[in-house]
Amino acid sequence: MKFDGGSVFRSRNACCIFAAAFCAAALSGPQSHAQRSGAPVPNKAQLGTLGEQVNTNTIAIVSGNLNASYLTIAYDLSAVLDNGDEFRVLPVVGKGGAQNVKDVRFLKGVDLGLTQSLLLNYYRRNNELGRIDDKIVYIAKLFNEEMHLLVRAESGIASIEQLAGKKVNFSDAGSNTQFATRAIFERLGLKVEEVTMGQGDAIEKLKSGEIAATVLFSGKPAASMAKLKISDGFRMLPVAYSKPLQEDFLPTVLTSEDYPGLIEPGGRLDTIAGSAILIAYNWPKNTDRYRRIQKFVDVFFPRLAELQKPPRHPKWRETNLTAVVPGWKRFEGAEEWLRTHAAVSQAERGRFDSVLEARQAEPASLVSDERDRLFQEFMKWSKARERQ
Repeated sequence: MKFDGGSVFRSRNACCIFAAAFCAAALSGPQSHAQRSGAPVPNKAQLGTLGEQVNTNTIAIVSGNLNASYLTIAYDLSAVLDNGDEFRVLPVVGKGGAQNVKDVRFLKGVDLGLTQSLLLNYYRRNNELGRIDDKIVYIAKLFNEEMHLLVRAESGIASIEQLAGKKVNFSDAGSNTQFATRAIFERLGLKVEEVTMGQGDAIEKLKSGEIAATVLFSGKPAASMAKLKISDGFRMLPVAYSKPLQEDFLPTVLTSEDYPGLIEPGGRLDTIAGSAILIAYNWPKNTDRYRRIQKFVDVFFPRLAELQKPPRHPKWRETNLTAVVPGWKRFEGAEEWLRTHAAVSQAERGRFDSVLEARQAEPASLVSDERDRLFQEFMKWSKARERQ
């Protein structure tokens, strides 16, 4: 019996698509059926106390597919934050950042989603979803998503400009990558033939020469790229941080540590990145849905340090909860949490400095990094003491 790896991969994708459709149908509730048939559909009978608790303490987050980092990030949140029936994060397989904005805005049962700040700005400019400034808020800026531009090694293509007139995969329809890549080629004045497909299919078509390149925006290392090798006939191209791209993107690099099979040892490749953010629907304060998001913040923010440890996605190490998304409003409950804990941290730092100066003969001799390290140890000791 011949093993067909491509069939297995496609079957796995089909399962994910089915799971996403099933979740969306479940989350949309009985009204969707009622709209089709005209007949009301009852809710689940006799939920009881446990059923009410499960629903009240579960929050869904729409993520991405197997090609990018969003699904892993959502799973990490579930793995670290879940506490039985007391609190649960339900990751939903999504189509990508562009569709996720629509889902958070319109899809019943979805309160949180992962997307790029570029896409929020895009929807605000074109008004495709109506006014969203007062409908979408952000919880936190999470990390940067690097642009990966892959070609065949033997193609002779050495720069993004040489893709003009050629067939380029913009990844899945509705994904971050599709919209970001469109913006990049438009701003660079490059006309290409856009195709949309998952990275697994794109890599096969790249091998056969049916497409000239495939693009992926994802937190490095991206699973679909990490397994590839130069010896397999692939090569990554650099992307310069040119002036037309500076409004919505940042300069960054890919290294041999990120992709040992595609970048020579010690090598670095210039590229650009977009900002991945966690967004929420802007429910009115004192509603059940607002309180659910507030509970998520209260569980997530204090446990960021746990998410930044192995085996969680290395991109968590870039997360700074105080980082802002210019032009957008943060969820009020998250803003309040940060204000409160900033005040607490300042008070704790003052207390620490006082203790240090009282016990240190020459406190000024300690360098800043050493004082910071001792302060972090002091905070860990304080928290451990509080739990006793």
